[in-house]
Amino acid sequence: MSNIPDQKGDLNTRTLSVKRMAYMAVFIALSAVGAMVKIPSPVGTIGLDSAPGYFCGLALGYVEGICVIFMGHLITSGIMGFPLGIPIHFFIALQLALWVTVFVWVSRRFGAVPGAIVAVVLNGGVSAFTMALVGGMGAVLGTMPFLIAGSLVNVAIAVISHRVVHAGKLV
Repeated sequence: MSNIPDQKGDLNTRTLSVKRMAYMAVFIALSAVGAMVKIPSPVGTIGLDSAPGYFCGLALGYVEGICVIFMGHLITSGIMGFPLGIPIHFFIALQLALWVTVFVWVSRRFGAVPGAIVAVVLNGGVSAFTMALVGGMGAVLGTMPFLIAGSLVNVAIAVISHRVVHAGKLV
């Protein structure tokens, strides 16, 4: 069904090898670079920090994707000064870790396009309700279009770059 292979190769999936940690460090650095590219929104923390996490989930596995996307969001929020508060941004980072897990699972079972659709719905639609903690339904409806746009761009970058890299047999 899916053209996305399971983890294989020389990456030991049971331990955090030096190679796995080096991959994660590189992609966390890419997340930091993506954090500098902002999608204008009322919150200010929506950027291209999630694309490396989604890519790592597809190319390297769940654990790498979770670590990269979690750290990527915290870096983005830190750059902006944690505008919603540290606990809420920590909760959002946990949500993103869950969304990348679901994205990878759906992508491996049904393909990258259904996985991308699920990721955009979860990250753009469901995550918007986190804003209800801060500003009620007005904040939810005010940030949802920006979250959907940001999620769509991040997931599209991850899926397209994974297909290109996978076609070149680099991963």
